[in-house]
Amino acid sequence: MPHVFTNGIRLAFDRHGRGERVLLIMGSSAAGRVWTLHQTPALAAAGYQAITFDNRGVPPSDEPPGRYSLDDLVADTKGLIEALGAAPCRIVGTSMGALIAQELAIRWPELVRCAVLISTKARSDPARTAHLRAYQVLAESGIELPRDFEASVLAFEMLSPATLNAPAQAELWLETIRQSVGGANRALGQSWADLTEDRREALRGVAAPCRVIAFSDDLVTPPHLGAEVADSIPDCDFVEIGSAGHFGYLERPAEVNAALLEFLSKNEVGP
Repeated sequence: MPHVFTNGIRLAFDRHGRGERVLLIMGSSAAGRVWTLHQTPALAAAGYQAITFDNRGVPPSDEPPGRYSLDDLVADTKGLIEALGAAPCRIVGTSMGALIAQELAIRWPELVRCAVLISTKARSDPARTAHLRAYQVLAESGIELPRDFEASVLAFEMLSPATLNAPAQAELWLETIRQSVGGANRALGQSWADLTEDRREALRGVAAPCRVIAFSDDLVTPPHLGAEVADSIPDCDFVEIGSAGHFGYLERPAEVNAALLEFLSKNEVGP
């Protein structure tokens, strides 16, 4: 894969299609290629060039030891945009990737043309803070969970009951997750890449048009937290997609892609 050197590390990236560029930022512990299941084909077919990359901690990007802060990943992404000459950039981020996109829009507005923020939040509440801390404790412990156990827990955390209650879908998802979890695939340093303060006031200064996409059954970033982001950003609308969990962009790709492409089309300007 091609790569750039930025913020002291190497970031691997890839391009899909031709046209105006859209940068896709993946969530915690996942590779950029996850976008290629559904989102990059839709973007390429619509005439965009989709750029995906692997955040630090996910090979073939560098895996520096220690804990990564959200600031680390924001600086990495800023460097990637600058190295590719992609500013001002159309950005799509999910979960941790949406937090990165928000921080870019807050701190470097000249880098962000517009943004779609999937499964996002502006603050952490007690339940989500405890959930994150549990994963940090696990990362610090050095314990590697049995693959079947980890896959089952992840499925219940990330998928909608509509998916889990459909036997054929559930079996496929469980096997897919089981093949992707465990060991080196966990990107443990990313366990600390989260908000450290309430960002609602800071988001009020975002000038770029944005869209928040939330999923009705998302336990990690529930719709009410996403709605707070949409309410805080002056030019931002809110789309909620039903029967989907935190992995809604994979569970309900047609609905997500439609919302994504409609927003990008609505905000078309020159290159």
